[in-house]
Amino acid sequence: MLTADQTAIIKATVPILETGGEALTTHFYKIMLSEYPQVRPLFNQAHQASGAQPRALANGVLIYAKNIDRLQELGPLAAQIVNKHVALQVLPEHYPIVGACLLRAIREVLGPDIATDAVIDAWAAAYQQLADLLISAERDVYDKLAAAPGGWRGARTFRVTRKQAESTEITSFHLEPGDSEPVLDFTPGQYLGLRLVVDGQEVRRNYSLSAAPNGRSYRISVKREPGGLASNFLHDHVKEGDTLDVFPPAGEFILQDGLSPLVLISGGVGITPTLAMAEAALAKGGRQVTFVHYARNRDAHAFGKTLEDWASRHPNFQRFIVYEHGERDEAHALGRPALEHLQRWLPGELDCDVYFLGPKPFMIAIKKLLAALGLPDERRRYEFFGPAEALD
Repeated sequence: MLTADQTAIIKATVPILETGGEALTTHFYKIMLSEYPQVRPLFNQAHQASGAQPRALANGVLIYAKNIDRLQELGPLAAQIVNKHVALQVLPEHYPIVGACLLRAIREVLGPDIATDAVIDAWAAAYQQLADLLISAERDVYDKLAAAPGGWRGARTFRVTRKQAESTEITSFHLEPGDSEPVLDFTPGQYLGLRLVVDGQEVRRNYSLSAAPNGRSYRISVKREPGGLASNFLHDHVKEGDTLDVFPPAGEFILQDGLSPLVLISGGVGITPTLAMAEAALAKGGRQVTFVHYARNRDAHAFGKTLEDWASRHPNFQRFIVYEHGERDEAHALGRPALEHLQRWLPGELDCDVYFLGPKPFMIAIKKLLAALGLPDERRRYEFFGPAEALD
């Protein structure tokens, strides 16, 4: 537990983190990923190259420092971190590596005049406090997943029973356990972790579950990313009959129970978790579901026939498709997200729960449009693919 003096030191470093936090976390990742190869599989190198991962960590460190004396304020951030760690199988032995590299980065970036022994001692205590909290929370989740019906701990072998192209960019992989035993149920919106070996290099990735739980199998739907190490490997080299190492489902962006109208807004591959949400809601019945999807064009639009089928079979399901480019008769509208779309398609009086997911610029636009409509914050739910970043 931090002393009063250590707490004061941490809070005093907040202005430094506000202006130089990203430089610090960038140096931290440079140290850790170059000197500790055992942790490299836990990090997506594309997020390192883009700067998204250092920015996300800098924001997390800043929030932690600001709330060092009221940790209850960390609830949503802590839950997100725990779920990401569980999906990638972060273990207690990884934490000392992170701590050592973080303290070294503080010393080297801030210099001896700022990073005094007292500052380093305070941050060592603060890091250990956070590590203990996360390790304990993650242990509870690992134990719960292992004890649940169909659950397991660590990696479990699954066989690819079907590989289905859904668009020119997105391919689905249907997975069944190699031991033919039942599989853990999940809450729509969650994702699976995969452990792959690409050119002799271990790689771990998370992919949203794109079909409702059935107790027997899972489906993930993966977009081929330009230069994407894991996505291109899955598209080009993984075949029906191949096996994959799979970690249990995780994620806190989940469909909440309720009877209020449900609105699902997605852009591109953001459609994957919203499909599972819609399917589960329709199976349960009693809830109006409005599905709004934005795609670049008809060729990039995945699961169009699925949505048509649901619309024909479920009176409580409406779907609206927008193409950025295309012919007017191919979609309900053309262009990018616009206020008039949501004004026309969202339920009257805005008595609805809205979930949205897609690329960051798309999510920024949707968040602004929902705010302009007057939808309360508590009725809006979203999650990022990859490192969490602010939408403001």
